[in-house]
Amino acid sequence: MKGGKKMNAEMLSPIIMIVLMFALFYFFIIRPQQKRQKETRDMQGNLQKGSKVITFGGFHGEVHALDEATVILKSDEGVKLTYDRSSVREIEES
Repeated sequence: MKGGKKMNAEMLSPIIMIVLMFALFYFFIIRPQQKRQKETRDMQGNLQKGSKVITFGGFHGEVHALDEATVILKSDEGVKLTYDRSSVREIEES
């Protein structure tokens, strides 16, 4: 009997470590990344005409027009470029 109980405890230890490592991985890597993605999607969905934005490619511009999937950005020189909404990284603070 004693040998059987010791064997079960030895077998559970690696399983507990794997579960603990997965939990740490989830709370320190997966969950924060999902939170950032949700915040970015919300920001992209709430764009408004006149907002100053920065794209993932580094273009700084002002929102000239919007539709469901695209956004037209205007540069300081008046050049208008069409981007996907998903390419907007952040709204600039004025």
